[in-house]
Amino acid sequence: MENFQFHNPTKIIFGKGSIKYIGGEIAGNNIRKVLLLAGSGSIKQNGVYQQVIDSLNRSKIDVIEQWGVRPNPTLDHANKVIEIIRSENIEGIVAVGGGSVIDEAKSVAAGVFVDNLWSIFEKKAVVRKALPIFVVLTLSATGSEMNPYAVLSNEAELKKWSFGSPFVYPKVSIIDPSVQSTLPRRQTANGGVDTLSHLMENYFMGEPNAEISLSLNEATQRTVISQIDKLIENPNDYQARANFAWSSTIALNGMTAVALGGGEWTTHAIEHALSAINPQIAHAEGLAVMFPAWIKYVYDAKPYIFERWARNVWNANSVGEGIEAMKHKFQSWGSPTTLTELGFTKSDFPQIIKCIVEYGRVGRIKQLNETDFEKILELAL
Repeated sequence: MENFQFHNPTKIIFGKGSIKYIGGEIAGNNIRKVLLLAGSGSIKQNGVYQQVIDSLNRSKIDVIEQWGVRPNPTLDHANKVIEIIRSENIEGIVAVGGGSVIDEAKSVAAGVFVDNLWSIFEKKAVVRKALPIFVVLTLSATGSEMNPYAVLSNEAELKKWSFGSPFVYPKVSIIDPSVQSTLPRRQTANGGVDTLSHLMENYFMGEPNAEISLSLNEATQRTVISQIDKLIENPNDYQARANFAWSSTIALNGMTAVALGGGEWTTHAIEHALSAINPQIAHAEGLAVMFPAWIKYVYDAKPYIFERWARNVWNANSVGEGIEAMKHKFQSWGSPTTLTELGFTKSDFPQIIKCIVEYGRVGRIKQLNETDFEKILELAL
């Protein structure tokens, strides 16, 4: 097992009724004025917004609200939020929503201290500080509530890029699984696919000597599959919500990635190209399409780990059977498994490949070039 360091400073408050603690946690960090960042307004319909406001009021926290964060959050919106933060002398950010809201919160928390937010994503600026971030999670999928990563879309340049910094770990994240019971089936399924994808990106970099990490990762994958199956049948199953929500968090908080080489992440890069070109594509739906195709193309470069995955996660006798089992499961959840379903044709390949290459991911398990990407895309049609 390779040497490693593990540190995660985010405090998690988990369970029914836990949203009421957000105000006290913020006040305990000596913060008196926050920006509440949110999406389209669904949190007003499911009661989360009022719980957050009531808690902030009880702790005498001043609040400035900013709405309109989109799925696949954008640079333009983030820059507008940065202007508000500066003009209002905001001391901290409360992200109320799912991964998109949290990712934009991280982006603006760091971006307020640099001249050009996008320069952080281009690796031209170094993040040296950020405003403190607090999270009330309403959709388990990205794991952003307990990690130091964020993704943002630069629509003008057709780029969907990421950055990471220890300064943007949330201070506190509140996870009340019960508030997710009203999510549409599609979002529940997307959460399952996204979580599995994070686990697989790390898992496939594993070597036999990292037994504890591989076993923990496999167990988490199996848990995600079983709990999403239950939630597709009964969205109000609290125990399934709770088990899935925590699985989604630990899928990308470092615990299931220890000593696994930092992950592969090429499939994420391919998907980022898809949703940069068409922002209406849900991140998880692009991953559901691309992961089976990528595995089919690269598994012979590292047969041990892919055969183990097929056997221990999908109870399959071969990698091919494992891929088919995964695709069948995604289909049973209502997720797409072909580029055609996402509206792409072969004529889109040059633009997709250009975006992938600009992102800079060329493959770790198997080094990939433009011809390889074209073949992977063909497998996904």
